[in-house]
Formats: sequence, C-alpha cells, structure tokens
Amino acid sequence: QVKLVESGGGLVRPGGSLRLSCEASQFSISMSWMYWVRQAPGKGLEWVSSISIYGNREYADSVKDRFTMIRDNAKNTLYLQMNSLKPEDTAVYYCSRALPATPETMGKGTLVTVSS
Repeated sequence: QVKLVESGGGLVRPGGSLRLSCEASQFSISMSWMYWVRQAPGKGLEWVSSISIYGNREYADSVKDRFTMIRDNAKNTLYLQMNSLKPEDTAVYYCSRALPATPETMGKGTLVTVSS
C-alpha cells in the first residue's frame, strides 16, 4: 500500500527554521513528481513546492528563497527545509504524489506553528 508519512513539524518563533520530512513506502519518489502543500487554519489547500522526476524544483512566490525542497532517493524521503519562517507559514504541511492533492495522494500531515 502506497504510504506517505510527514514529520518534523512543531512550534517555532518567527525567523526560525524547521525541516520537514516525508517518508514514502511502496513506491519510488525518484520516479514520481512530488509536492508539498499546506493548509492554514480556516483555509483551503495551498501548493507550496514541486520537484520533477528530473529534479527541477518550483516554489510558490510566498515561500521562494526561504524554503528548499530536497529529495533523498536512497532513503526514499522528501524534505522541506524552511527558513525565515513567518506567522503566515502556520499550517498543516502535507507531501503528496499528485496534484490536486487528495487524502488518497498525501499523508496525514505535520503541523507547523510560527508564533512568538
């Protein structure tokens, strides 16, 4: 059964950093486009970043130059390095193997709270 498990969320102060992980099983992330999406309180899902099978990465304007998507094929794990965090980055973060992201394509998520 294809499975994605996110981890690494937590409470961080504005300007701080966090690194999220997404462990994949039963499929190879190197052979799939992969995505990070997030859902802020009371809002819908928002695309954050993508990585193609060729390693090309794209980011939403709101996170560009602050977030970095990393793929470790040997560990079959995806990461999201988040720096210079802002309160508006507060959300549940999900990795997904398809867009639009649905409960069938993404994990259970990990909560990131940016607050002083």
